[in-house]
Amino acid sequence: MNKKSLTEADIRTKFITPNIITAGWNIDTQVREEVHFTDGRIYVRGRIHTRGERKRADYILYYKPNIPIAIIEAKDNNHSVSSGIQQALGYAETLDIPFVFSSNGDGFYFHDKTAKTGNIETEIPLDAFPSPQELWQKYRAYKGLADEVESIVAQDYFLDGSGRSPRYYQQTAINRTVETIAKNESGNRHLLVMATGTGKTYTAFQIIYRLWKSGLKKRILFLADRTALIDQTVRGDFRHFKEAMTVIKHKEIDPSYNIYLALYQGLSDSNANDAYKQFSPDFFDLVIVDECHRGSAREDSKWREILEYFHTATHIGLTATPKETKEISSSEYFGDPLYTYSLKQGIDDGFLAPYKVVKVTLDIDAEGWRPPAGFKDKDGNLVEDRIYNRTDFDRHLIVEERRKLVAAKITQFLKGSDRYSKSIVFCVDIEHAQGMRNALANENADLVAKSSKYVMQITGDNEEGKRELDSFINPSELYPVIATTSKLMTTGVDAQTCKLIVLDSNIGSMTEFKQIIGRGTRINEDFGKHYFTIMDFRNVTALFADKDFDGDPVRVKEASEDDDLSGVEDEGEDTAVIDDLTGEEVDFPEPEQPDVSIPDGDPPDGRRHKVTVHGVEVTIIKERVQYLGGDGKIITESLRDYTRDNVRRSYASLDSFLTSWKQADKKRAIIDELEQQGVIFAALNEEVGSAFDPFDLICHVAYEQKPLTRRERAEQVKKRDYFTKYGDLARKVVAALLDKYADEGLLDLENPEIITLDPLKKLGSPVEIIRAFGGKPAYDAAIHELTQQLYQAA
Repeated sequence: MNKKSLTEADIRTKFITPNIITAGWNIDTQVREEVHFTDGRIYVRGRIHTRGERKRADYILYYKPNIPIAIIEAKDNNHSVSSGIQQALGYAETLDIPFVFSSNGDGFYFHDKTAKTGNIETEIPLDAFPSPQELWQKYRAYKGLADEVESIVAQDYFLDGSGRSPRYYQQTAINRTVETIAKNESGNRHLLVMATGTGKTYTAFQIIYRLWKSGLKKRILFLADRTALIDQTVRGDFRHFKEAMTVIKHKEIDPSYNIYLALYQGLSDSNANDAYKQFSPDFFDLVIVDECHRGSAREDSKWREILEYFHTATHIGLTATPKETKEISSSEYFGDPLYTYSLKQGIDDGFLAPYKVVKVTLDIDAEGWRPPAGFKDKDGNLVEDRIYNRTDFDRHLIVEERRKLVAAKITQFLKGSDRYSKSIVFCVDIEHAQGMRNALANENADLVAKSSKYVMQITGDNEEGKRELDSFINPSELYPVIATTSKLMTTGVDAQTCKLIVLDSNIGSMTEFKQIIGRGTRINEDFGKHYFTIMDFRNVTALFADKDFDGDPVRVKEASEDDDLSGVEDEGEDTAVIDDLTGEEVDFPEPEQPDVSIPDGDPPDGRRHKVTVHGVEVTIIKERVQYLGGDGKIITESLRDYTRDNVRRSYASLDSFLTSWKQADKKRAIIDELEQQGVIFAALNEEVGSAFDPFDLICHVAYEQKPLTRRERAEQVKKRDYFTKYGDLARKVVAALLDKYADEGLLDLENPEIITLDPLKKLGSPVEIIRAFGGKPAYDAAIHELTQQLYQAA
């Protein structure tokens, strides 16, 4: 048998799989082949989205269904036996797997992450692949799992028959937590950090289930601080606990259950009769605190009193945003995270939605506003003579024209995208939320006439609005469409179809910022939710520059007064989408940003006097687009200077660029390389003109050459009659290709699938078109000649 002629699939079937089975691995329960463990990042261009490549392991081996312990990367026999080891090590790091193998069918190359002495990598024969028991014993020694711990760690997940099982990062979080608690390591306080929308509650459910079913934990308390969190938990993943679960209400305690869910407010009323004291201090042996960055992180909080009362129990904190300030610390109480899954990881893996940012800067926000001499408010009182700025507006001073302009811009954006896109407008306080609800109702009078619930105020004091919260987050409910809020919806709102987040509140806290971003990060493909937009009126997105922010936007646009935001959704890159897995993954280090958070809430009396003024001219300033550079930071210099410097680092002269361009078999490769270095062709198209392709943009911006439009280049080729040597059908194909280049650009021309698209498919089938050129090699040569002709000197 000639192994060199075999495909990778043949190598797996004929050599790898049989030797795994011979080693004692059960092919049905312990071996999974071609395992996709990410969904593929969502890329967005204008309104169009596509998914990138999914990460896939050739083999993952499990000792038990919930414990992956080995990974194998297969290659065909034209590769060396170790050629897949680096790829496998990358996957193993992601999947938390200690035993890593590569094979080309001649043998196995083994990387043992548990090895403390000797060689960490060895080559072993095909028939010497280790058995499940052999690797499990090495795994136990590596993890420090004693005999009495093994049954706890091996306890399987809950499976409901729907096919749902933990994603790879949930599996890692669950396994690390169960192992740590089973071994009684690191004390009895533990922290899990998982980005909003990545399934913290499902992860908590599986942790509770495994610890409960194994008998290690018998009574569990799940604590939250908002009714919506408890309701969603009971109706969602925790419903499988059935009669073993209860929700504590009205401070009535029944000690006959195993799983208890409670609001901390429902357990405490700030006096000696706190309901939690009806339990003995050792009643619970596991307490899970949802959104632990809030109350439990503060040393003097009521949460902390409850946790300290049940001090003998194991405490697990769940959060997307651990809080670390001088007064509040999640890690001081819970310790360093056992596992962290970030917003950036979620977006890169395709489990969370990417987002765009539209920044709208108002003149009075940027420059401040000082009332003219003798200026009076609506009540006829003189307005204090001082400069009012962004932190004053809607908190101390209401400028009616500002609210009307914000509502108009939100409406303009929705009219250009989808007026029934679920949207959340975050406001300074409850009064501001009410005022914005009124302003948006006036801007959308036609739709409010159809349903008064089109726009609603959903705040803590508004009972009618709170009753509609479930309808807002339900993808199947049309109304409400726009929700104005202050603090109520910052956390605990699973708004799967929210497509627009509006920031009109002064948010300086990174914790609150991440929580608000999390309202839009969930994906719901059944309802067309693949990405979302943030509209920022308060420069809150300056927090993207904070070192603690880890999920940069796909695009940042600053709008001027004259910018029509109804077209923002259509703006996007003309160039090809490049998958991170092909090498364009970028690390985004961020400068440190101090916490300048504005204190939450009103003064103790619950009321704040606001001054309302009208007759103030408010406009939108700045007419430029901001983008993120290759280092993940906002570009502050001229876009042309930034591009010129980037291009000339690779091509010092025009001649060197032209030589490389001419010699490149695929011009796309040069474009990809420049994009990876930070050149932003979409931005150049907006600034220089959308009629130019990347070649002319580079020549013009980097080397000061006169650009030609794609249409001009196509017409020049037609005038040369270069392709008269071909027959009638081939000439028609060339003419159609030139027209397509003029309309859509070079990168479409190089796509081998182009002959299957309009208008070329109308000229004949792919086989007929290729035959008209004399076969596939001749067709490829014609395309190459065509590109050379397009870029000849004018």
